[in-house]
Amino acid sequence: MAPPPSGNLLKHETSPYLLQHADNPVHWRAWNEAALAEARTSGKPILLSVGYAACHWCHVMAHESFEDEVTAALMNELFVNIKVDREERPDLDAIYQTALAMMGEQGGWPLTMFLTPEGAPFWGGTYFPPSARYGRPGFPDLLRGIAEAYRGKPDQVRQNVEALTGALNRRAGGDAGGGVPIATIDKVAARLAQEVDTIHGGIGGAPKFPQCSVFALLWRAHRRAAADPGGGDFRRAVTLTLDRMCQGGIYDHLGGGFARYSTDARWLAPHFEKMLYDNAQMIDLLTLVWQETKSPLYAARIAETIGWLMREMTAEDDAFAATLDADSEGEEGKFYVWRADEIAALLGVDTDFFADAYDVTPEGNWEGHTILNRSKRMLLGDAAHESRLAKCRDVLFAARAQRIAPGRDDKVLADWNGMMIAALARAGFVFDRPEWLARAQAAFAGAAALLDRDGRLAHSYRAGRRQDVAMLDDYAQMARAALTLFEITGEDACLARAQAWVAMADAHYWDDAAGGYFFTADDAPGLIARTKHAHDNATPSGNGVMAEVLTRLHLLTGESRHRDRAEAVIGAFSGELAKNFFPLSTLLNAAELMTRPLQVAICGPREAPATVALLRATATSASLPNLVLSVVAPDADLPPSHPAHGKGMIGAKPAVYVCDGPVCSPPFTDPAALTEDLKRR
Repeated sequence: MAPPPSGNLLKHETSPYLLQHADNPVHWRAWNEAALAEARTSGKPILLSVGYAACHWCHVMAHESFEDEVTAALMNELFVNIKVDREERPDLDAIYQTALAMMGEQGGWPLTMFLTPEGAPFWGGTYFPPSARYGRPGFPDLLRGIAEAYRGKPDQVRQNVEALTGALNRRAGGDAGGGVPIATIDKVAARLAQEVDTIHGGIGGAPKFPQCSVFALLWRAHRRAAADPGGGDFRRAVTLTLDRMCQGGIYDHLGGGFARYSTDARWLAPHFEKMLYDNAQMIDLLTLVWQETKSPLYAARIAETIGWLMREMTAEDDAFAATLDADSEGEEGKFYVWRADEIAALLGVDTDFFADAYDVTPEGNWEGHTILNRSKRMLLGDAAHESRLAKCRDVLFAARAQRIAPGRDDKVLADWNGMMIAALARAGFVFDRPEWLARAQAAFAGAAALLDRDGRLAHSYRAGRRQDVAMLDDYAQMARAALTLFEITGEDACLARAQAWVAMADAHYWDDAAGGYFFTADDAPGLIARTKHAHDNATPSGNGVMAEVLTRLHLLTGESRHRDRAEAVIGAFSGELAKNFFPLSTLLNAAELMTRPLQVAICGPREAPATVALLRATATSASLPNLVLSVVAPDADLPPSHPAHGKGMIGAKPAVYVCDGPVCSPPFTDPAALTEDLKRR
């Protein structure tokens, strides 16, 4: 057998994160069968390091340890070293993050796991410093200790492996229960509302994450309780949080877009990385809440964030790139922060005016610098005030453009693209911005061209190479994007795509024994376990999104098998509500959609002015989280199971039927009358 190639092999990869480490003196391998075979042949344990391109602490550990010749030599002597991009292989990240949690350790990135040559975990952690501090051992001492334990205590290692792999396989079973009634969702919402910071919004204290799925659940609770005088707490919890985020430092007031999270409780100091999935969820939630509040602040932040998306995040074939880094020139946030004297030199007579609005002081508000924010006032000013500020921002934005920008990870991810396509399409529909809808359609076509091969999705694409291993989330989010486009545009090809992707998920991810979908396919190579859960993490759970997709497919096509499967998904995980409901928001939101869909059927030629006017009323009249929209041509009909089946135009006029459960309204031909009806829903 030929000896394994020597040295660092990451130069052969396309992942920007792996390429960041291609010049390390560590003999890195990517995760593949050759690397695992090398471990088995050598008998060395595997050091698995998982991170991503925009991860600040990943960069820190790389500079301190992986670029150090002495530390690298130790790693090369004692381990087969494998580097994984968690965005490219979320399946591997999910398995080993779960294993770390089972050890009682807090997860995160960089993830540092020690595995047997077969890939089974026996010990791990996250960031380790080069010498002992922060209550953590120094990384070189840890390497020696782990290697010695692996050689000298095989029984203990075997016990750890058996316990962890056994627990991983048991977790794949889910926790089945019955359906989820609305009363249960109301109780969950009331309990979650108690966790909202009543001063700054958001959940809990620092660090503070957007938690969009949770706030979508609270907004839905507000909509259900809208007629209740005591139902205002849910609304305030959501709007306070969105106001604070939109005006806080977590938002990039010059370039648009939201950072990953805030390191403090008041949304001032972000972790400066920008992720496609966070911004997709923020656009979606802001659009939903704007439909009721008509907040100029939300409209502005949506438009600015989409401006950032279209300006900076376009990747190959009009699909969207994944992330922007937190660091530039080796410093976190350097690209985004300011000194007061820099601003004064640029703005001249407008300096004091701008400084008052954006919290600019000589001493700064973060490590001697200023993070621009408008937290002092939650509302925007009048038109003249905002116009003057916009001119100031343009000056600073142009100056900032001369700085060295953070790195961009331009790989195309199926699930993240699906999230953004759906959010962008819905925003285009609601705000009557056809260019946004067209951009969503282009991204959908591009992502599908790069990632779909005969109905089988790839998870990622970059530089001519597909990462063929796909996750449930890829099928769920791309199918959701396809259905969103179908509802808005009526393009049958989008519906067909969604049906094909759901069929593929059913074929390769469904758990025949216990219901629900596995995260990985039945033919995914090189995995020690298949995980299955309905927990939201930084992104919505694949099972929760699939429950929504299946419900929409049932309502749009009339095929009862989709509803049966949606019910089975919710039933497979509903038993977890008694243990920990906090991460189940997406699943619960899908359960509400299944129980209380609001089907709006517009009968008439889609391009006719009267039909367009009815569509505009549907888009802007009210916030309708459970809206399922159908536009039916004069020579077509709705599925037989649809409550408006057989109904049509009134004379020569397009007509709308609003169906709540099995009961439909009388036909509306007047947009004003439709608006009033939808406001009462």
